[in-house]
Amino acid sequence: MIEIVSVGSSSSGNSYIIMTESRTILIDAGLPAKRIIGALEQLGTDPADVDAVLITHEHIDHVKSVRAISRKCCNAFFYVSRGTVESADCFSYVPQERIVLLSAGEIVRLDNDADMEIGAFPLSHDAAEPLGFTITSGGEKLAIVTDTGVVSDEIYSAISDAGLLVFEANHDLDMLMFGDYPYNVKVRIKGDKGHLSNDYAGEVLASILSDRKASHTAGPLRIMLAHLSFHNNAPLFARQTVEDALGEAGFHREEDYTLEVAAREGLTFIDPLNVDDGKLSAKGRKDA
Repeated sequence: MIEIVSVGSSSSGNSYIIMTESRTILIDAGLPAKRIIGALEQLGTDPADVDAVLITHEHIDHVKSVRAISRKCCNAFFYVSRGTVESADCFSYVPQERIVLLSAGEIVRLDNDADMEIGAFPLSHDAAEPLGFTITSGGEKLAIVTDTGVVSDEIYSAISDAGLLVFEANHDLDMLMFGDYPYNVKVRIKGDKGHLSNDYAGEVLASILSDRKASHTAGPLRIMLAHLSFHNNAPLFARQTVEDALGEAGFHREEDYTLEVAAREGLTFIDPLNVDDGKLSAKGRKDA
């Protein structure tokens, strides 16, 4: 079973922990290393046991602690695009033998493990070579899509069959346009190489749910809305906008989907039913 926990997600910093029965993976290291390491330990994982760190792109809210995490998670391989490595000095502190360069469209097996595949797909963002990721294990698939201005056909194809989805709902368009950001920044955020709005997120998620229904996919889609802007969004707005879009499309919470909103600070679990005293009870790890 795949589980994902957000350590923190916003324009200020992002990091997620993915856990299966035998693997632990980090996605992004844009928060203080102390917070990321503390979250791993709270979840019963020694940092030295982290298998991989996946980096989406070079912006500071995604790579802030790469240097420290490479020391603490001393056995982890870093999966990252060449463009990202060449655009961020922090990767010069990661041993080169632990950097695995990925390109969009590639699928690799973690340590040649037939049951753990990592896929990469291109994002539309103002970065050198940004990547989104899918992780497949035990017949389950997780996809993470943040920091993209549009959902291209290639992105949609990569994520539409995932059962767990971390999906950007960065801004409320009215809050953005009537806020005090400079106009050029507003244009950048809502542009094709910026970030997804709450409305856009709702439209894409409704389409994915329609495809799942047409293909008779069993079970609800487990959704975590992520990368909310501190200045241009609020968890309530993101949740309400997306749920309104899904409701208008004929879908029902719990029956067709579950939805969590990743907190700016603190751990957020994509499925609270699997949480017991801050530990992933489904894993049989620290609380077994």
